[in-house]
Amino acid sequence: MAKTEKKVEKEAKQPDTKGKKGAGKKPEAKAKEKEVFVEEKVPVRMQEFYRKEVVPELSKLFSYKNALEVPMLEKICINIGVGAATQDPKLIDPIVKDLENIVGQKVVVTKAKKSVSNFKLREGMKIGCKVTLRKARMYEFLDRLINVSIPRIRDFRGVPDKAFDGRGNYTLGVKEHAIFPEVNIDNVTRLFGMDITFVTSAKTDDEARELLRAFGMPFIKKQAV
Repeated sequence: MAKTEKKVEKEAKQPDTKGKKGAGKKPEAKAKEKEVFVEEKVPVRMQEFYRKEVVPELSKLFSYKNALEVPMLEKICINIGVGAATQDPKLIDPIVKDLENIVGQKVVVTKAKKSVSNFKLREGMKIGCKVTLRKARMYEFLDRLINVSIPRIRDFRGVPDKAFDGRGNYTLGVKEHAIFPEVNIDNVTRLFGMDITFVTSAKTDDEARELLRAFGMPFIKKQAV
């Protein structure tokens, strides 16, 4: 009798695996099944281009001994000033919406810090908007700007290569935001421009210029004398 009681106890401890998916499989097999559903992060095209093409090119040009010495793009800052908003504060709303569609990110509305009576400006009044792009969004925006948006500028002949601040940062002025394909021209009620600043880790303007040129920035070519 004692033997039969022990057998019953063992059978009771065994889990019921009937009708359950993955029952009876080894832990290794279950782990492999879970790995199938894990989504891998796909690197941004411009980011891969920097690693494979830009780094070797700049290393050869400036004789860098280490790949970490090669300057890189740290962030892109976009700033829009709307002077007409002092007369009509509602002008800010469609501009913010269009900029968010362009960058795919939340935009910060800038407000006046001081009151200026000559400009009919009061403290706290909305006068523009800005946004800072980093990492994947930064490279995606750079890719669309260079390869899609800039070529759509009417009578385009290149961007100036002198708009550097002496510390390796470059600012590009765009007159019309309609060059971006994310903007539906039929819904545009007012065209506006923007200042796009490329902040790099370069120590000199020459290094920053070659970095942006390697990315494909269409600087105006100097004519041979």
